[in-house]
Amino acid sequence: MQDIKIAIIGLGYVGLPLARLFATKYPVVGFDINQKRINELRSGTDSTLEVEDELLQSVLKNNSDIKEGLYCSYEIEDIKDCNYYVITVPTPVDKNNRPDLTPLYKSSETVGQVLKKGDIVIYESTVYPGVTEEECIPVLERVSGLKYNEDFFAGYSPERINPGDKKHTVEKILKVTAGSTPEIGKKVDDLYSSIITAGTHLAPTIKVAEAAKVIENSQRDINIAFVNELAKIFNLMDIDTNDVLKAAGTKWNFLPFKPGLVGGHCIGVDPYYLAQRAQEFGYHPEIILAGRRLNDSMGQYVASEVIKLMVKHDIHIKGAKVLVLGITFKENCPDVRNTRAVDVIKQLSDFGTEVTIYDPWANPSEVMHEYNLETTTKLPKEKYDAIVLTVAHKEFLDVDLKSMLLPDGIIYDVKGILEEKVDGRL
Repeated sequence: MQDIKIAIIGLGYVGLPLARLFATKYPVVGFDINQKRINELRSGTDSTLEVEDELLQSVLKNNSDIKEGLYCSYEIEDIKDCNYYVITVPTPVDKNNRPDLTPLYKSSETVGQVLKKGDIVIYESTVYPGVTEEECIPVLERVSGLKYNEDFFAGYSPERINPGDKKHTVEKILKVTAGSTPEIGKKVDDLYSSIITAGTHLAPTIKVAEAAKVIENSQRDINIAFVNELAKIFNLMDIDTNDVLKAAGTKWNFLPFKPGLVGGHCIGVDPYYLAQRAQEFGYHPEIILAGRRLNDSMGQYVASEVIKLMVKHDIHIKGAKVLVLGITFKENCPDVRNTRAVDVIKQLSDFGTEVTIYDPWANPSEVMHEYNLETTTKLPKEKYDAIVLTVAHKEFLDVDLKSMLLPDGIIYDVKGILEEKVDGRL
């Protein structure tokens, strides 16, 4: 058996934890085109907070000629002698919610430049069924001049990383694997089995593995859309949705989903990938897109509910001071990609309110770059007409929110984490 040397292409929320884990057993080169990111990782720090500095530093090496460990680089020369290439780049949607495969095309071109006979290229990015073999493989063939399943091979093992989750880390999540031939499938499965303590599941084809991943998040999206719709209904009836869910949750097979804003790079995106593919086959998916529409509308709904409460409290809307707690896409995590908290903020601003955004986890420069919004990581000392909790960061539980309110001010708890009675919640 040949010596294994792995290149991880893309060192973000998915790629870095995987590279760190592989580096405990194999020589690994982590490649990313972002030089700032590479320099940060070389210094032993991960700004995404997915890998603790001590763990990262324990595997870091200062050159690519290694027997085991992780070398981080933005130079394509450093991945030339690898024989496994694992692509972990993001798969976003464009402004019309159509899949944007540009990162996959670009990373495939990069790998194609160094691809050799016998190499295996594994994709981890979430895609619709068929992308690996119909979109990515032709790029690899064109750039490398090699022939698929004769000169080089492919695999697919969808990522299941949950950003900010320190309990379900990559090695503790069962991994689905697949290969372009039965023999390659076994090789890919063996590679992941050597580091994933939770075990692996070898799917019969790459398309099956692609489909399995994209329906995981679509299923969650639909379930959350259901409880979001329930929240709207129960609000009209003046019934606390959380109380209803607690009561219903006493049945053994009731699924414990909660209402809220649905964003991020997976749940808020993947259903559009599946819907796009279905439409290419002449089928218009009704439930999947209905769930997406409802979840995408929740920011506007929350903002309008906040405004209604303010009006009921005789608060003059134009110029009212509103504090929004949280702008990341989920709690206790610095990831602001595709966050739907910005929908609430935009709507509140459109009503003429003056919005302040406090988030101790989000990087203000990143938020400014992505959304052109100013944020602060320090709790403001002002008082507000309304406080809207959009993200359930643990820090917010220790804040005396009522002391930050102006007379007749209101608190709206989107996430339902505040124990004391508040003016409104989903």
